[in-house]
Amino acid sequence: MLQGTGSDVGKSLLVAGFARAFTRRGLRVRPFKPQNMSNNAAVTLDGGEIGRAQALQARACGIAPRNDMNPVLLKPQAGVAQVVVHGRVIGQARARDYQAMKPTLLPRVLDSYGRLAADADLMLIEGAGSPAEINLRAGDIANMGFAEAADVPVVLVGDVDRGGVIASLIGTFELLSESERRRLKGYLINKFRGDVTLFDDAIEIIRARTGLDCLGVVPWFGGARALPAEDSMALERLPLASAKTGAIKIAVPRLPHIANFDDLDPLLAESGVALDVVSPGRALPADAALILLPGSKATRADLDALRAAGWDIDIRAHVRRGGRVLGLCGGYQMMGRRVVDPAGIEGPAGESPGLGLLDFDTVLDGDKTLRQSSGVHLASGRPVHGYEIHVGQTVGADCIKPMLRLTSQTGDRTDGATSEDGRIAGCYLHGLFQSDEFRAAFLAELGARADDLAFDASIESTLDDLAGHVAAAADLDRLLEIAHGS
Repeated sequence: MLQGTGSDVGKSLLVAGFARAFTRRGLRVRPFKPQNMSNNAAVTLDGGEIGRAQALQARACGIAPRNDMNPVLLKPQAGVAQVVVHGRVIGQARARDYQAMKPTLLPRVLDSYGRLAADADLMLIEGAGSPAEINLRAGDIANMGFAEAADVPVVLVGDVDRGGVIASLIGTFELLSESERRRLKGYLINKFRGDVTLFDDAIEIIRARTGLDCLGVVPWFGGARALPAEDSMALERLPLASAKTGAIKIAVPRLPHIANFDDLDPLLAESGVALDVVSPGRALPADAALILLPGSKATRADLDALRAAGWDIDIRAHVRRGGRVLGLCGGYQMMGRRVVDPAGIEGPAGESPGLGLLDFDTVLDGDKTLRQSSGVHLASGRPVHGYEIHVGQTVGADCIKPMLRLTSQTGDRTDGATSEDGRIAGCYLHGLFQSDEFRAAFLAELGARADDLAFDASIESTLDDLAGHVAAAADLDRLLEIAHGS
């Protein structure tokens, strides 16, 4: 089990790299994260949802994602978190209420672990945050609480790029109990830049203080940007839009509850696109060819935030200038006349006025749509594929002019809405821009020429590169011995 000295130390990426590396050795590898907190979710073949990082790790193993790979998923909303267990929503909880729930969730987490382990040669388990958050240790199911219940060994991961890695490793060790320290079998240094031999003295210092061996110093992996990120902190590390000269600009307002923002990844990969993720305090750029309203886990709360930032004014001005607007999932819901939440599914019950860009209303209900879908973009005739993960039904005059025609296990249907002139459109389908033909046609409409990019193939290639990267830096044989109890 990989546990971090903090959040965003690179555990998810390391698990994906190790998963591909050990899979290439012929092992049946399964990823597992007992508890995740993320609004970047993926739809599984068994009709549930898990963290997108675990879906990527499953892909690295060459298998389809399953609900058991992430038995507990917390999705932050407006003041609460939606609690997803075994792929299904079981309710909402505030932080203190969730603490009381955790002991009841551990048996279900262990059930998932047991089912996966039954047909695996190697289980790669990812912790959450840090095991040193000892104020939350009681009832823990994410780190040492799970490790002790499942009797699995632990390897610590420290992030040298942010500084203070020696203190974070030794400090984490010092805060653990004696039984937890005995479970530690070593540590990994991640995101190293420069000459790794400069860390040799640090290895001896850490060994002297903890008795732990270094199992690898993993250099910074530049290809990480090409892979889906788990946490919205990744948005802070995007390249500046101004760095791409001669590219069309696509502006994306950074909403507080932005969800499934890996929808943006294929656009980021295009040399002819400058993606500008705009934080509050900045206006949406007037020279944008497109304003893209992203997914949201709390549509009404994010509508309020959008208005507080003045972005509704920017969007109306953009439309008056003849600009285009595209909404995805929650962003699509915002484009209508109203968003109504009578049962308080995403926050306090009530309704909010939409942006009025399209003629429809959305009513949030208790039935969550979770499905993988494929079909065609009606305006261009290009094929699309992706997934739906939302609550709510959207109905109105502009839905008579849908954006997509889709097929899934539940049958054929249309999705989305389009303005009369085609400049404003939205739909529920996530992953839209991963469809290469559609992306090329869409960008051509905006005046950009798409690269010759096979996006899905590029993910596979990056996972292969990542596997080689970690295999060259970490002691895979020793990690395998640790996993098998020696």
